[in-house]
Amino acid sequence: MEIKAYIKRINYKGSLEPTVETLRGLQLAHLQTVPFENLSIHAKEPILLQEDSLFEKIVMRKRGGFCYELNGLFAALLRELGFEVTMLSAGVAKNDGGFGPDFDHMTLMVSLEERWLVDVGFGDSFQQPLLIDSRDVQLQGVRSYQINDDGKYLVLKEKKNEGDWNAQYRFYLHPCELGDYEEMCRYHQTSPQSTFTQKRLCSIAKPNGRTTLSDMRLIETIGEEKFERTLADDTEYKTVLKKEFVIFM
Repeated sequence: MEIKAYIKRINYKGSLEPTVETLRGLQLAHLQTVPFENLSIHAKEPILLQEDSLFEKIVMRKRGGFCYELNGLFAALLRELGFEVTMLSAGVAKNDGGFGPDFDHMTLMVSLEERWLVDVGFGDSFQQPLLIDSRDVQLQGVRSYQINDDGKYLVLKEKKNEGDWNAQYRFYLHPCELGDYEEMCRYHQTSPQSTFTQKRLCSIAKPNGRTTLSDMRLIETIGEEKFERTLADDTEYKTVLKKEFVIFM
């Protein structure tokens, strides 16, 4: 892996020593430069879970991706820098209170003196690593996170401001390899039941909020304010992709 090219891609300028401070900086830098997006699926571009392919797409072509791509490549970077990284299987929370199947989502565990949950592929979620073995509330800005036990699983929950706790996903601590996610990756690229085939999505964290393009809806969050409008046509859609996400399609 060309570490310098990856570091330049995410505009990270801090230490590369394998410490908690470096991990925090790398995760935040990644989230603010590499969008969470599913545009390859709608462009009929196959997604290959191979490190060289992911590096070419995300680093060289400056694209984003969804969880298997973003966390898969980020795990490789962290290993190159000397971190101990474990890929974990997760199931995303559903509206009915249940969870998706195993390998529905990829998240990461980084083991230093303590074990940390790290994720650059879940869209609008925690921007700093979370302590896996703590059951205390972990604060990040106006959001609170908590990891709870549920049988063999651990459940990640989030609360915004004074709202209710909502599950984001459940995961367990069995180590996985990139190839273990291939079946669910194919499902999310092809199944009409997958949320990723139903609409185009591109979203990125900003220092003061988030910008999301959901089909033809542009949603911008700045602090506690949200602004939303519908784009006029495909020309404006491509213009927004270039301006907000630096994606040329």
